[in-house]
Amino acid sequence: MSNMLYVGSKSQARHQLLKDAQIDFIIVDQDADESLCDFGASLQEAVEKIARYKMEHVVLPDGKKEGDTCFVLTADTLTQHKNGFLAGKPKNRVDSIEMIKTARGGARVGTAFCLDRRVWRTDKWTVFKRIEQYIDAEYELNIPDEWIDIYLEKSFGTVASGAIAIEVYGAQFLKTVHGSHSTIVGLPMYELRGALQELGFFKL
Repeated sequence: MSNMLYVGSKSQARHQLLKDAQIDFIIVDQDADESLCDFGASLQEAVEKIARYKMEHVVLPDGKKEGDTCFVLTADTLTQHKNGFLAGKPKNRVDSIEMIKTARGGARVGTAFCLDRRVWRTDKWTVFKRIEQYIDAEYELNIPDEWIDIYLEKSFGTVASGAIAIEVYGAQFLKTVHGSHSTIVGLPMYELRGALQELGFFKL
């Protein structure tokens, strides 16, 4: 048995990664304005800042009694194309198509997560310990023009960083990966498992 993880993310890809890892979680709201992202910053700086900003804006249920413990996760993923441009989620279908074509020469993806262990004290959640981690990886996804519409229809591409979804349907267009596969999907699972274990999440 394990504790419950509160996840301040609406990403379907992240939810699926956690489900596949059999990590129990509950989705909670967070009202961070991601449009405030500094796209002039480095890839690492940008995603770390957003993951931390999301953590500051999660909306958690109250604890039931003094000393209750909860675990909270936020994350962010951005894509950096070879031209140095940082790409988040596409604004629309036209934006998705442009991102897909730009990424054909390969790109780098960076994901940062912020993980809290919090304690309920004097009617509020207090951070007991926080772990922040950044991981990046490179990939080459080549979707021919005639396949783009089908890809966008059958993948998470329209809601993914850089319009890139290398899992499920999109896997057949993935040419190479250097680094963590799950980082590109949206959550570095190896590093997250280690962080959860360090915070005492698992009851083995």
